[in-house]
Amino acid sequence: MNNSITTIAFDADDTLWINEPYFQETENKFCALLEDYLPQHSVSQELFKTEMKNLHLYGYGIKGFMLCMVETICRISDSAVSTELISKSIEIGHELLMKPVELLDGVPETLESLKGKYRLVVATKGNLLDQERKLKKSGLQDHFHHIEIMSDKKESDYQKLLKHLDCKPEHFLMLGNSTKSDILPLLEIGGSAAHIPYHVTWTHERHDLQLEHERFMEFKNIKEILNYL
Repeated sequence: MNNSITTIAFDADDTLWINEPYFQETENKFCALLEDYLPQHSVSQELFKTEMKNLHLYGYGIKGFMLCMVETICRISDSAVSTELISKSIEIGHELLMKPVELLDGVPETLESLKGKYRLVVATKGNLLDQERKLKKSGLQDHFHHIEIMSDKKESDYQKLLKHLDCKPEHFLMLGNSTKSDILPLLEIGGSAAHIPYHVTWTHERHDLQLEHERFMEFKNIKEILNYL
């Protein structure tokens, strides 16, 4: 049991609800559009290069992803692509924006059990409008004291959040599926972190090193947090 925690933050995508499988489904459709130019796995590699090049400009989320699809089309086709192909890429991007919000197992009952006992926070990356839409559709927003949609999840970003919440790191616990974004920065600034692996992870968020730390936990399901607190 940990009696020092007063504030618990949750990542949203692939921690509270499904996200990455939808992105991968969209990417597969996009790669199929360009198979006359390159094999689908090569298109995927080119798209990822575009995403990484533009990450500091667009940040995380669907809108940046859509812009990267269009740029990748232009580069692969040497700007000779038809407007129809660009229109189709925008269309599958719109489809991604309209995906349903499907909560992961154990999320509603876990939040309900914690509500009133701890200050609950959403700390997630992504596009502001899209994340606000998903939170509203999820039906979870009344469980949270604060919603923080972050441009990135580095140490400085978490320090800014803690300052806003007037919370010391030793009283803060972060739960998420990305070791790189949800775990390592918190441990570096003195907070606690719990990793809840998801079966699909974006390449940019993967971290394969084994982690051992006194303030680190790994759960198979979000409900296991109730046994720790």
